Amino acid sequence: MTSSLDLTLLYLLAAVIGVVLCRLLKLPPMLGYLVVGVVIGPNALGLVRDSTEVQYLAEFGVVFLMFVIGLEFNLPKLKSMRSLVFGLGLSQVGLTMVATVGGHLALTAGLVTLGLHDGLLGWKLSWQSAVALGGALAMSSTAIVVKMMAERLELDSPHGRRVMGILLFQDLAVVPLLVLIPALGSSPAELTRTLLIAGLKASVVLALLLMGGQKVMHWWLTQVARRKSEELFMLNLLLVTLGLAWLTEHAGLSLALGAFLAGMLIAETEYKHQVETDIRPFHDVLLGLFFITVGMKLDWHSVVDHWALVLVLSTLPVVFKFGLVAALARQFGAETGVALRTGLYLAQAGEFGFVLLSLATDNQLIPANAQSPLLAAMVLSMLATPLIIMGSNRIVMKLSSTDWLMQSLAMTKIAAKAINTERHVLICGYGRSGQNLARLLDKEHIPYIALDLDPDRVQQAAAAGQNAVFGDATRLQSLIAAGLTRASALVITYPSTASARKILHLVHEYAPELPVVVRTIDDSSLDELQHAGATVVVPEAIEGSLMLASQALALVGVPMRRVIRLVQDQREARYGILRDYFHGADDDSVDERELQRLQSVTLSTDAACIGQTLAQSLIAHELSVAVVSIRRARGAVVPPDHALVLETGDTLVLSGRPQDLARAESMLLNG
Repeated sequence: MTSSLDLTLLYLLAAVIGVVLCRLLKLPPMLGYLVVGVVIGPNALGLVRDSTEVQYLAEFGVVFLMFVIGLEFNLPKLKSMRSLVFGLGLSQVGLTMVATVGGHLALTAGLVTLGLHDGLLGWKLSWQSAVALGGALAMSSTAIVVKMMAERLELDSPHGRRVMGILLFQDLAVVPLLVLIPALGSSPAELTRTLLIAGLKASVVLALLLMGGQKVMHWWLTQVARRKSEELFMLNLLLVTLGLAWLTEHAGLSLALGAFLAGMLIAETEYKHQVETDIRPFHDVLLGLFFITVGMKLDWHSVVDHWALVLVLSTLPVVFKFGLVAALARQFGAETGVALRTGLYLAQAGEFGFVLLSLATDNQLIPANAQSPLLAAMVLSMLATPLIIMGSNRIVMKLSSTDWLMQSLAMTKIAAKAINTERHVLICGYGRSGQNLARLLDKEHIPYIALDLDPDRVQQAAAAGQNAVFGDATRLQSLIAAGLTRASALVITYPSTASARKILHLVHEYAPELPVVVRTIDDSSLDELQHAGATVVVPEAIEGSLMLASQALALVGVPMRRVIRLVQDQREARYGILRDYFHGADDDSVDERELQRLQSVTLSTDAACIGQTLAQSLIAHELSVAVVSIRRARGAVVPPDHALVLETGDTLVLSGRPQDLARAESMLLNG
């Protein structure tokens, strides 16, 4: 008999394997969860046959997903995007569901005419089933699309803003759909009564929570935060989320609605960003378990038997959603190219589609034998999404004869700003850092051109007389139009290593002599960017410590000339001693575990290297480790000397990567 612990361990092992494989293949982790769910499920290896216990735990993944979605729905954001969210987004979800129901009715009438009263392949679907299926098909993948847009720096682009507006409404629409779908299985009279009661309950709960809930939430979190205990803050966060989920469930609504409301209430407080960071591990892990349980429901035998149907179900919804979203975006004022890109980015199925399809199946709205082909079709559409997005520019160019013209006009606007400018500084990104740089350049009467993808920011800056234009700095056409070959320097002001590499490659190809300054958060990618052609890399963490040290040195009486020289020496030495530091528990994140660091090794009486010179003990083994300093047993700190004989009690300060430091310590102590 399989215990709950056995099931949980199996799920966790499967999740780890799935995520590792997806990372290696550069695919979204969600797809890995789905695949391993298929493999360990009852229709494949059969390692899990009854997933009821863990599935209950996995349901909390949906709860935390709705909580995170609620954090995004703060009222100012909704107000600023109301035309995109409640105009474009509402139209997309509503028309998708209407079209699904209309298509179902037309197909049913056609099948009856042909004498197929049991439906296609025995799938006898009602209009209620079509409504549930339409809700699932209306969803797109927030996880995949937002991640790819962030990597491509498109979140603030014209099509990026429309994509985000539609995705926000899709996430919002899940709340009523989670109430509607279970009610669809009842009779029409009972359905109306259930929906009216649910609507009344939801209105009462929303009114109570939104009228006084924000003040109560802010007061309560402030009281908790004053205790300065991360453990207490996390416990209260879980209590609030699950407590409101419990409240709405007992009010006859859904767990997810309460979690969504908890997120909305916290979004109006100053603790929003801390909460997002704290809740992310719970959200990701539990949601992963949910997707494994979804994958377990996929019967690959059914997929193989109906492979042609799976391909049709994969293709038709994608083509339909692409056409519908593009047409709606065009109707709401988008240019043809922007509308087409919006449609391409949202054509696939989404993670909430799995949630709604699973709910519809559990309520007998979707036949059990139809679930596997539908799930497989949704997974295939999501697998195709990265390829569609990466090829979107070529697809749009072929579909729209005007898109090339619009891009040419955009390049013309950039060129018009830069046409009489020479020996200028080309600023890539006009956020806070870019604007501060521009002000200093203005004071020195040095011309500049700034490229940015936020149309509102560019419009405001241009209205203020600043030389900022809308353009993508990672595209060669934008750089050339901004006078790349005539510029005296180029500065990348936003800390994106992937974007910086693209720009450096373009500069190396078309303006190899142009000096480039790159901003980064820390020194983890310093060497990589310098090898890629950056003239100067400015890591904020190290520059901050340099400024801190220089102020401290000046305050304790070190002459300013010497302070400036010390700071300059560090910069010229590529931050030399500042790049290595002793790591503590707070520094041991996944991203920092492979960075160079310092480590102290004290030699005990039985250390293998006692009596050897430094050269014999370390350098002869050709380890990638440097000795920074040696503290002798008598207390004196001396610089490393290859001829120095090591003694008991000496402490060596080593610099290197973790795996090399471990080998070096083993060599010194054990031989």
